[in-house]
Amino acid sequence: MYAITGATGNLGRLVIEALLKTIPADQIVAAVRNPSKASDLAERGVIVREADYSRPDTLGPAFAGVDKLLLISSTEVSGRLPRHRAVIEAAKRAGVSLLAYTSMLKADTSPATLAIEHRLTEEIIAASGLPAVILRNGWYIENHLASLPAALEHGAFVGASKGGRFSSASRQDYADAAAVALTADEQAGRTYELAGDQAFTVADLAAEVSRQSGKTIVYNDLPEAAFTDVLANFGLPVDLAALIADADVAASHGALFDDSGALGRLIGRPTTSLESLVANALRG
Repeated sequence: MYAITGATGNLGRLVIEALLKTIPADQIVAAVRNPSKASDLAERGVIVREADYSRPDTLGPAFAGVDKLLLISSTEVSGRLPRHRAVIEAAKRAGVSLLAYTSMLKADTSPATLAIEHRLTEEIIAASGLPAVILRNGWYIENHLASLPAALEHGAFVGASKGGRFSSASRQDYADAAAVALTADEQAGRTYELAGDQAFTVADLAAEVSRQSGKTIVYNDLPEAAFTDVLANFGLPVDLAALIADADVAASHGALFDDSGALGRLIGRPTTSLESLVANALRG
């Protein structure tokens, strides 16, 4: 039996859809904080169980009978570690034979503050003795395209990455990779640096949006503090805004670039192109 934590999130739902292509629904557990949000999955035969990272008493029952578990990292940035530890400990008690974890690209060496909790989670997994596969996901292209409406309105993307290249991939690419890692043989002990085939700067992104939209869109590079303020003004919590701006600065030093091609090899196809994702985003 396979279990996906955070199964009603953007990534979790896509992982379940990928698994459903080859795995019977009654062999998939959607482990979610709020089961009512997974009623559509239950209607399709997926087993829905409550699993709240911050309530460890829910985790044991959620993982009962589970053979392979995907721990999707908590969205509670700067507070992930105790939640992750609770999942790892519950998985070990449940006798899970493989734990997959969605980490961050180059988590062991990245200068990005966001990488710290991922690196520490990997260490907890290693210390637990659980057979595990680490999925170090790069940036999602959707992260960049979230600011597309503002860029179209104001004629500019903003950031603090200078000319740093992002080997970003789509959320679907990473979901497909997680599904493969859960279902393929001999995954325990592997660490994958997962990134898109096509690296680009934010200036490249602006040029692609300009080409497809017919509007002139530029990239304005800002100091880290100024970019943090922009993100906060868009409504992000200040702490999260600071972490994203910090990641942009890390990208300027190569932290979000990778040309190993591991993601494409794992999923057995090229990663989704920037061109097609921009086109889809522009269509709304």
